[in-house]
Amino acid sequence: MTTFRDNLLAGKTTFVAGGTSGINLGIAKRFAELGAKVAVAGRDPDKAARAAAEIGAGAIGLSADVRDYAAIRGAMEQVADQLGPMDIVISGAAGNFLALALGMSANAFRTVVDIDLNGTFNVFRGCHDLLKRPGASLIAITAGQAVNASALQVHACAAKAGINQLIRVLALEWGPEVRVNGISPGPIADTEGMKRLAPDAETRQSHFDRIAMKRWGKIEEVAESAVFLCSPAAGYITGTILDCDGGSQVGDASRGDLARGMA
Repeated sequence: MTTFRDNLLAGKTTFVAGGTSGINLGIAKRFAELGAKVAVAGRDPDKAARAAAEIGAGAIGLSADVRDYAAIRGAMEQVADQLGPMDIVISGAAGNFLALALGMSANAFRTVVDIDLNGTFNVFRGCHDLLKRPGASLIAITAGQAVNASALQVHACAAKAGINQLIRVLALEWGPEVRVNGISPGPIADTEGMKRLAPDAETRQSHFDRIAMKRWGKIEEVAESAVFLCSPAAGYITGTILDCDGGSQVGDASRGDLARGMA
């Protein structure tokens, strides 16, 4: 039986930058399941085509680098021409690796900031006049490094902190017609991010120890957070960063273990 939720995003034109893999592809799939018209963009044209085929439901796969404003703008113009004005735009392209500040070149630092922060600006700035207004919803994928300093992550911490402020400023400037929010995923299983940031058992355990809920997150759970932020249920929410992290940022999870043991 079809329910209201089954068609929650019916007819909504959705563009997902970085949507060819991982969390962003999971979001694109979920939106398509709920009736959205979906386009995904990534640097590799083959991956974009495969992602669109995997999503199905007439999804479009486009090749565009978020660092190139003209390229990402062109991709979004194509989507608007084919599918109509965009209701939802998600910016999730990201780059990351582990490195000490003194072991990182200026070019390496600049590359991550360019993909994450400048890329998010390019996507959001480029889509503004292609949006269905009022009522459009924008989501940037950020991370806990935006607020919690982390060794070996100076580039990601700087870039994600910038994204958080970008979200807030755009929410202020575009408030009457466009909602702008962010999702900050925690340790999510089966993602490239976890492979890069937790390449060995010791590092994985360190990440796990900080999770209050004592389990890895799922891509599907981040996707549901995105569904909520784009739904009528979040109609009065803008300028907000939604942590989907199992409580990874609330404090020292080991103290929670101690408290449970004393109960």
